[in-house]
Amino acid sequence: MKIVYVIDSLASRGGAERILSEKMSYLASNYGCDVYVVTCYQDPSKQQNAYPLSEKVRQIDLNIPYYSQYHYRYPARLWKKWQIYKSLISRLTTIVQSIDPDILIGLGYFQADVVTGIRCRAKKIVEMHEARLFTMSDHGLNRSLFSRLFMRLFRWSYFRAVEQQADVVVSLTKGDAYLWRKAKRVEVIPNFTMMPVAENDMPREKRVIAVGRLEWQKSFDRLIDLWAVVGKHYPDWRLDIFGSGTLQNALQQQIRSLGLENQVSINSFTEHIRDEYLRSSVFVLTSRFEGLSLVLIEAAQSGLPSVAFDCPFGPSDLIEDGQSGFLVPDGDTNAFIERLETLLGDESLRMRFSQRAVSYVQKFQLHTVMQQWKTLFETLCQTT
Repeated sequence: MKIVYVIDSLASRGGAERILSEKMSYLASNYGCDVYVVTCYQDPSKQQNAYPLSEKVRQIDLNIPYYSQYHYRYPARLWKKWQIYKSLISRLTTIVQSIDPDILIGLGYFQADVVTGIRCRAKKIVEMHEARLFTMSDHGLNRSLFSRLFMRLFRWSYFRAVEQQADVVVSLTKGDAYLWRKAKRVEVIPNFTMMPVAENDMPREKRVIAVGRLEWQKSFDRLIDLWAVVGKHYPDWRLDIFGSGTLQNALQQQIRSLGLENQVSINSFTEHIRDEYLRSSVFVLTSRFEGLSLVLIEAAQSGLPSVAFDCPFGPSDLIEDGQSGFLVPDGDTNAFIERLETLLGDESLRMRFSQRAVSYVQKFQLHTVMQQWKTLFETLCQTT
């Protein structure tokens, strides 16, 4: 079976890039699939892949200079942007048609309308790595009225094209799948974790951990404000945030202004995040939205009970409220503080939640999820 993935770049250190790298490697190494990945905007001379990729996966870098458009002012930038777009369509079409794959896969957040519009015999799949509600949205951006109206029209056209052209849209959650109900076919296949199961009797520090990009979506500003209350009641506990992003300086300033320097720290991403999970006692997630939170799965696999806002979508698929953690109504900060303090003050409850969390996320094991992908591919290839 010949499979082609299309992505903007594998150089970014994000959840989608990691999942895709592991998924492609597994398909090539374990199922013997002939796997290609086409990166459209990655310059291999300057940008290395962020995550390991099997040598059996063939990577083709188009190296289209996407960011060169920002060297121009408007209206010249619009012309340059159009040239880049036309180059992408032409070169990507040529590559895909020359490979002649059985399966062609695009990502919901990157040119899925272009990928599914390529004329070829392949069955076309669009993978969603974030909720449709927030794909290419202007949430958190201060756009003009004209810009907001343009983006609304663009997103409608984009999703309409995907619904009409894709053979299958694959969502991470049932909630997001419902939003794609007008597509030809919708499947729900979650993310997976390759993290080993933690031993429940491991010693834990009085530490709460949060992991993610330091961006508006992840809402770490809300978490720091919450900790200003929690930290007063539990001064012997600390909060460690792991991540990087454009809001790092603002978050550091927020920590200083609240006088939390001795209780809250922001740490860079680490290749050894499992070690950090294993040192901690509780995981927290305050995101405004998610696809299916990979860090929530990893935390549970590491034996951590979680407290999370029930944002769209994902946390409700990963946490059994009152069994493996606490699921808090989205935006209810008082309830979040109450649930978190309940966990911090009750070691036996943390232990009970920990044991249930580990067992609950077994369905997100690599081999279980990859079997779902294999079945989908085989089913598509059998249809005409």
